[in-house]
Amino acid sequence: MSFGKMNTFIDIISTEPIKDKDGFAAIGDNILASVRAYKEDRHGSERWANRASFSSATSLFRFRKISGLRVTSEMVIVCDDGRYQILSVDDVRNRGMYVEVLAEKIEPTVR
Repeated sequence: MSFGKMNTFIDIISTEPIKDKDGFAAIGDNILASVRAYKEDRHGSERWANRASFSSATSLFRFRKISGLRVTSEMVIVCDDGRYQILSVDDVRNRGMYVEVLAEKIEPTVR
């Protein structure tokens, strides 16, 4: 993965209850890391056709492994074009250098 392809800035966020100064809890975003990532949206290639039967993923993210942070499916990725719920996390080629995340775009609901 060349550094030039990692041109999308993302935030890895955990949504958890955060207490305000008065002691009341509200759901809030806690930014765990801000990194550069490679982003690939779903399209008609053979690789995405194989993934499509197993997942509802709309985007793929690849970024360098962050020391001290274990990325899980309870986290959310935020970039300039929206929020993405993490569906699966894999170590690229089991080398411990890069992380590959399949994610689904979160669409806001209108009532």
